[in-house]
Order: sequence, then structure tokens, then C-alpha cells
Amino acid sequence: MIVLKNVRPYGEDAVDIRVEDGVITEIGQDLTAGETFDAQGAVALPGFVDLHTHLREPGREDTETIETGSRAAALGGYTAVFAMANTDPVADNAVVVEHVWRRGREVGLVDVHPVGAVTVGLKGEKLAELGTMARSQANVRLFSDDGLCVADPLIMRRALEYTKALDAVIAQHAEEPRLTVGAQAHEGEAAARLGLAGWPAVAEEAIVARDCLLARHVGARLHVCHVSTAGTVDVLAWAKARGTRVSAEVTPHHLLLDDSRLATYDPVNKVNPPLRGHSDAAALRQALADGVVDCVATDHAPHAPQDKDCEWSAARPGMLGLQTALGIVVKTMVEPGLLDWRGVARVMSERPAEIAGLPDHGRPIAVGEPATLALVDPDARWTVDGAALASIAGNTPYEGMELPGAVIATLLRGRFTARDGKVA
Repeated sequence: MIVLKNVRPYGEDAVDIRVEDGVITEIGQDLTAGETFDAQGAVALPGFVDLHTHLREPGREDTETIETGSRAAALGGYTAVFAMANTDPVADNAVVVEHVWRRGREVGLVDVHPVGAVTVGLKGEKLAELGTMARSQANVRLFSDDGLCVADPLIMRRALEYTKALDAVIAQHAEEPRLTVGAQAHEGEAAARLGLAGWPAVAEEAIVARDCLLARHVGARLHVCHVSTAGTVDVLAWAKARGTRVSAEVTPHHLLLDDSRLATYDPVNKVNPPLRGHSDAAALRQALADGVVDCVATDHAPHAPQDKDCEWSAARPGMLGLQTALGIVVKTMVEPGLLDWRGVARVMSERPAEIAGLPDHGRPIAVGEPATLALVDPDARWTVDGAALASIAGNTPYEGMELPGAVIATLLRGRFTARDGKVA
């Protein structure tokens, strides 16, 4: 039994929360127990859920492992993460997804849910063993070739039909590959000035429009990964208004950063999809506030130094995100008044849990609910130091940046997984 003292659920009035056997059993004033944790007015939110994480295991344990990624997630307030399928070997069968699931359980800091590949080897040519992965111990319900687009419309239609029968979701990396050959940066003034091959916004928008039409035709569920353009927001609004079963995520870096960061040619700013224009970032922030974009997902993508400390064209795309996500959301959404703390709970916990079908995450902070929580000091400010982050890699674009809001504790079913800046 533990009592969390002086916590403010959703940023509201301070209360005490009693936790027994992983469940909230009482909320009130002046509660006592054998163990207490004084939160000193911290905001209590449901534990965060990340639909888009690259944990690199198996295959690239030199950049991240399920253990180190889980540590970063717990310190960032996350209680569940979805590990993308672009591992080596690819998570396109029951053996690999069960390995990821089992290893996540062994580490025990967050619930690690493997994402199954849509196509064999991420090659876009033949459907992977969707049913086998769904029926495995890993109980896969999210499938994605992230990093690559399922570009063939017939393959995509068949995938949607299969996942409809499985009550699962296809998460699409929306990129028409014939429009992005050799692309290095958002197609705009910055890329032209820097001499970088342009990556047009329409490469994303065309696939999102096509897949929304396919999902509506089939009656299946579609999730759009890392939305990056204002045009995609328009397509999503159009599709949702017509009853399409589509959801979408935005990354913290697409909320905060834009292609003006490319002026230094520093590959830490190289990401897929690329950082877009200032107006795109503003449109994404408004879309998240309005619910057109459903949730925040980190696209946490650790890379080894040799894959980032090189010329721009040779660098791998991707950024760390698990420990900085909350700070970016507070900076871009809470401080400007676009979201309150209930809104943060919606986009970082409730909606992603709903999209992924996690019944015990994203739950209300109420008696009888799981004590799966993130406790946040809303007044804290901290400076990002890539070397001090829990990930093996250090490729953060926020190096030296001061961020607001800090996770002081994370609880998974009543057990501390992070506390006072350390993994519990």
C-alpha cells in the first residue's frame, strides 16, 4: 500500500491517492499508509502511451535495447510503448514479435507491445503473417512497415481487409516513394537555398488521401504515422467528416521544429518525414488541439554516432524522443494555451490507448482504476543533455535547450518505475 500525497489530478485541486494492489482505492484528504510519496503539488496524469517507438532490438543493440529504451520511456512518463517492426530480423512473424514481447516483460519497466510488419521483410510485395502475429502470445494489434510506405494500393487494400477481420490497425508511413527519390529536406525555400533535394509535401498527402479512401471502402481502421504537413491535416479533416475510421499522430519534433533548423547542415535535424515549414508546424499544433490529429507519438529513433556524425546525405534520419516528449508538448501546446492538462492526458495517454486497444492504459484517475500514472512537476525547467539521457544513443535535436515540465515519478499498476529522475 502507498499513498501519493499532494497530487493534482489533471492539474486540479490537490488530493491524496491511496494505492493498493496496483489499483486506486481511495482519493481524499489526509490519507495515511505505511509508505507515502509527497508529490508536492505535482500534476497526476494517466501514464503516457507511445504508439511509435524504435527500440532497435533485435539487430541494432549498439544503438538501443528494449531495456535502455524502456528506461528512457519510464523516465519520460510512459507506461506503454509500441516497438516498430523495422528490426533485424524484421518483426514479420510470430517468433520475432514474441521475442520483443517477452523481453519487454522481463525488463518490466513499461508494457512493450511489438508492432508487426505489414509485408514480408518490409519489401511491400507480400503480406506478412498478420493472423499468426495477432494470435501469438504478443497479441499484435498494430501493424506497420514504418520507415517504408506500403506503396502498392492492392497490397494496402488487402492489409486493411485482413486487419478489419482481426480488429487490428494498419499504421501507415505515408510517403509516395516515386516522389521522394533522392529527397533530403522539405521542398521549399530552405532546401533550395541549401542545395538539398526537395521532399514535396504532396508525397505524404497523396498516400494519406488514397489510404483514407481505401479504409473507407473496406470499413477498416487506418492510423497515419507522423503527420507533417498542413495539407495532410486538411485530408484528415475531410476524411473524418465523412466517417472514415482514421486516426493520426504527430511527433513532438514536428510540433516544435521547422526547416529553418537545417541552416547548419547538422544531421541531428534529419528526420523522416522531414522537418517542414513554419506554417506546417503551426497547422499541426492547431490540429492536435482540435482533435483532427489524435495524439502525440515520439518516433523515438536512436542512431549510432557514425550514422549521424557524417555528411547530411549519408546520415540516417531520426531523433530521440521519449524523455523530451512531455517537455515539447508543454512548450508547444500547454504554455500557449492550446491544451490544458486534461488535453495533455487526451493526446498522450487516452487516445493512443484507445487507438491501440489497451484496456488498462489511459484510464481515468478514479477509485477502482489502475494506478498507472505519470506525476509531473509543471513548474520545473530542465536543460537537455543528450549524454545524460537513458538511451544508448545521443542524437537529440534539443541539446542544450531548456524545456518546461518534468516527470518526477511514473507508476505502472501501482509500482514505481521511475522516481526522482531515476529508474526505480
